[in-house]
Amino acid sequence: MNRTCCKFSNVTRQYLADYECILNNMIQGMNCAPLGSSISANFIEQMLPHHQAAIEMSRNLLQYTTCLPLQNIASCIISEQTQSIANMEAILCEAQNMTNSKCELCQYQEYANRVIKDMTCAMEQACATNNINQTFMRQMIPHHRGAVLLSKNALRYCICPALKPILCSIIRSQERGIAQMEQLLRSDC
Repeated sequence: MNRTCCKFSNVTRQYLADYECILNNMIQGMNCAPLGSSISANFIEQMLPHHQAAIEMSRNLLQYTTCLPLQNIASCIISEQTQSIANMEAILCEAQNMTNSKCELCQYQEYANRVIKDMTCAMEQACATNNINQTFMRQMIPHHRGAVLLSKNALRYCICPALKPILCSIIRSQERGIAQMEQLLRSDC
């Protein structure tokens, strides 16, 4: 993790320790997800730990922040991604029945792996300071960007029809969240 401060407060150290644990669990979950012959199911299997990490990171932030707009963003992340997890779990069996060719699977997964690698690298290297609000946003923006790119990638292929509205919802909510956090970063929240 890229840490610009030599000295962190005890609160910041605890926040960062919890963040690193959540991030490592997400990386493990995404990289070890059971992948098969369905792009739809593979997307879900890798997005479940991704969404769970966002929920846990947001809960971690809510222990420390007094910034009302950021509290609203974190609460929205928890609500939306909890619902998205439920929606994906509800269609997982149906998604597994939608199979793709080996060529499609290879192309899809090659791009997805690059996105996951770039996203996790950016999250690990996010500039950390004693301003937990800004640190969280610098960590969450690449997390959201990763979800957008992974969703758009899945939409390029023949996928389970029930997954398409979930992907569109992920793209909308994550792009909205990125814009909100970028604006808050500019305002020095």
